[in-house]
Amino acid sequence: MSERTGGCLCGQVRYRLTGEPLVARICWCRDCQHIAGNGTANAIFRSDDIEFSGEVAAFTSTAESGNQVRRRFCPRCGSHLFADNTGRAGFTVVRVGTLDDPSSVTPVANIWSASAPRWACLDPAIDRVERQPTLPPAPTRPG
Repeated sequence: MSERTGGCLCGQVRYRLTGEPLVARICWCRDCQHIAGNGTANAIFRSDDIEFSGEVAAFTSTAESGNQVRRRFCPRCGSHLFADNTGRAGFTVVRVGTLDDPSSVTPVANIWSASAPRWACLDPAIDRVERQPTLPPAPTRPG
């Protein structure tokens, strides 16, 4: 098991990840485009594998799927850090760009590619999924 760390732009919020990501993808849904002005690189971790310090604010909205999505961010600098979805209880999305070493996670697909703008740079070497893919099964933990 590896450990990863990250945080917001101003440093008020820091986090530590103690497990491996279930999957990492670049999302082109319209919500992510509103958050980032582009697609967002996201990794899904078990919620229990995330520890953070500092105050976070949250915004909850309804996704196209009908699920509730709670996005958490630093109230000081606005860096978007985490998202939880009622359709994926027990798992949390971590924004890869907030990792201290974003290269430690490699996206395997562009998702919601049907929503990507014409100018989007979609890596042809990774899968392209038109809408929301299913979540791969979580690996079992040793012991």
